[in-house]
Amino acid sequence: MSGLSRINTSQAARWWRSIDRVTLICVGILIGFGYILMLAASPAVAVRIGASRDMFIFKQVCFLLLAAGIVIATSLLSLRGVRIAAWVGFVLALGATFLTLVHGIEIKGARRWIALPMMSVQPSEFLKPCFAVVTAWLLTVRKERRYFPGLLVAFGLFGVVLLLLKSQPDIGMLSVITTVFLTQLFIDGLSLFLVGAGAASMVAAFIGAYMVFPHVRSRVERFLHPAVGDHYQIDTALRAFGNGGLLGRGPGEGRVKDLLPDAHADFVFAVAGEEFGMLICLFIIGVFAVMVIRTLLKLLRENDPFIAVATAGLMTGFGLQAFVNMGSTLHLIPTKGMTLPFISYGGSSAMSVALTIGMVLALTRSRLGEGRFGQFGQAPSSNRKVPS
Repeated sequence: MSGLSRINTSQAARWWRSIDRVTLICVGILIGFGYILMLAASPAVAVRIGASRDMFIFKQVCFLLLAAGIVIATSLLSLRGVRIAAWVGFVLALGATFLTLVHGIEIKGARRWIALPMMSVQPSEFLKPCFAVVTAWLLTVRKERRYFPGLLVAFGLFGVVLLLLKSQPDIGMLSVITTVFLTQLFIDGLSLFLVGAGAASMVAAFIGAYMVFPHVRSRVERFLHPAVGDHYQIDTALRAFGNGGLLGRGPGEGRVKDLLPDAHADFVFAVAGEEFGMLICLFIIGVFAVMVIRTLLKLLRENDPFIAVATAGLMTGFGLQAFVNMGSTLHLIPTKGMTLPFISYGGSSAMSVALTIGMVLALTRSRLGEGRFGQFGQAPSSNRKVPS
C-alpha cells in the first residue's frame, strides 16, 4: 500500500486512511462467500424451475458487483450527504412500497415486489437503512432546535411505515424496523420503562399477528409443535448440517440444493453447512459478529449523537437480519423469509445491505481516520454538531 502512504494526498489515499478497513475487508469476505455459495447452490435450483443453469449466477455476479460499488460510493459521502441520501431514499422507498399495494406482484399472499426488466424489486428493503438515518437525524436535531418536534415526526413516520408493511403484509420486515427504532430511542435517552413498554407493545403486536395472519400462525405452530404441519424445508436443512459435519462433504457434493426450492436464497446457510462444514459456518458467523460488535463498541467513544444513533440503528438492522436468516435455518426461531446479507441470492437485498454498510462506513469514517486529517483533509473536531 505504498501508493496510499501518509505522504499521498490523493482522494483515494485519504479515503483509505480514514475508512474502517476491518469492516471493508469483512464485506469483501462476505461477497466472496456469496459468489462461492451461489456457484454451489443456484445451478440445481435453476434447472429445477426450467431456467438456464447459470441464470442465477450471472444475475448475482451483477448484483454483488453493483453492491460493492454502492458500498464504496456511499462511503465517500459526508455526514450531510448521508442525511440527504437517506431522506431521498426514504421518500422514494416509501412511495414504491405504497405502489406495491396497487401494482405489486403477489407471491404467497403478500404484495412486496415491483416487477422490473430482468428482476423484481422489494422497496421495503431500502426502508431499513434510510429510516434508521432519518430517525437518527430527527431524534438528535430536536436537541439543537428547541421547538423542532423531531420525536413526534419520527413516530409519525414510523406509523406510516407500520401501516404500509402491515398492509402488504410483511411482519418480518416490520419487526426489524421496529427493533431498530426502539434501539435508537433507547440510545437517544429514552427511559428503560418506556423501552420496556415498547417491547411489550411488540409482544402484543406479535400476538395480534398470530391471531390475524394465517401464515404467521402456521409458522409459529410448526416451530412450537414439531408434530404439527409440514416441516420439510427445516428438516431438510437440519439434515444438511448433520451431513456436513465439521469439514463438510466438499464443494459441489451437497444434496440440499437439489431438494430445497430456496436453497440459493433463504436456506443458503444450509448449503454452506453441508458442503463446507461447521467450521466455515462458524467463520461466517464470526465475520458478521466482528462487523456488528466492533462497530457498536466504537460508538462508545463517539461524541456526535447523530453518528451514534444512526450507526447503532444501521448495524442493529444488519445484525438482526443475519441472525434471523441463520437462526431460522437452524430452527432456533420460526422460519422467516429473510436473506443472509451479501450471501443469499437477491438484488434488492444485496443493494440495500450495501447501502447500509456504505452509510456506516461514511458515518464512522472521520473518527477512524489516521493522522490529523481524518475525513478527506478536514481536521476532526471533538465538538461536532448535529448536521443541519
